[in-house]
Amino acid sequence: MEVSSFVDSTFFSLVIFPIIIFAMRLCDVSLMTIRIIFVSKGIKFWASVLGFFEITVWLIAISQVMNNLDKPLYAIAYALGFATGNYLGAFLEEKIAIGVNLVRVITNKEAQPLVDYLNKEGFGVTSIDAEGSKGPVKIIYSVVRRKDLKKIIDIVNEFNPNAFYSIEEVRGINKGIFPPQNVNFKFRNKLTRKGK
Repeated sequence: MEVSSFVDSTFFSLVIFPIIIFAMRLCDVSLMTIRIIFVSKGIKFWASVLGFFEITVWLIAISQVMNNLDKPLYAIAYALGFATGNYLGAFLEEKIAIGVNLVRVITNKEAQPLVDYLNKEGFGVTSIDAEGSKGPVKIIYSVVRRKDLKKIIDIVNEFNPNAFYSIEEVRGINKGIFPPQNVNFKFRNKLTRKGK
C-alpha cells in the first residue's frame, strides 16, 4: 500500500489521525503545565523554550480539528488529550520536584529527639517554644528541597503521627542547610519517643 493511499484510507482517518491529535494535545498541555510552574518559580528561559514548543504543537493540533469539523472524533481526541495532558503534566511536575518548601511542625511532645534526628540527617532546623490552645507546644521550621519533602514528612510522622504540620512554597532562599543528595533515610525505631 502506498503512503498516499494509506493516509487517505478510512483506517487512517478514523483511528490513526485521532490518535495523533490526542498525542499532540497530550504533549502541548503537559508542556503548558510545566511551563506555568517554571514561570511561577522564576525559571524564565526554560519557560520560554517550553512555550515555543507548546504553542507550535497546539497550533498544528487545533488546525487539524478546525479543518475537519465534520469529524467529531477529532474533537473528542482533542478533548481527551487535553484532560490527559493535565494529569500527565501534574505527574511530571511532581517527579521533577523543582523548588523548596517550608515545613512547619507543631507538636506538644518533647521535640528535641526530632530536632536532633533531623539535624543528624542534614536538615536545617529551627525550633521555638510556643503556647498553643491546649498548652505549651514546640514549633519546628525547616526549609527543604521538594525532593526531600516526603522524607521529612515521614520522619515527622514516625516521631509523632498526631503532630500538626503545614507546608508552604518558598519562592527564594539565601543559603540554608540541606541534606546531601541521594541519602537513604532509615529512621524507623531510631527516634526516642518521649511524652507519648
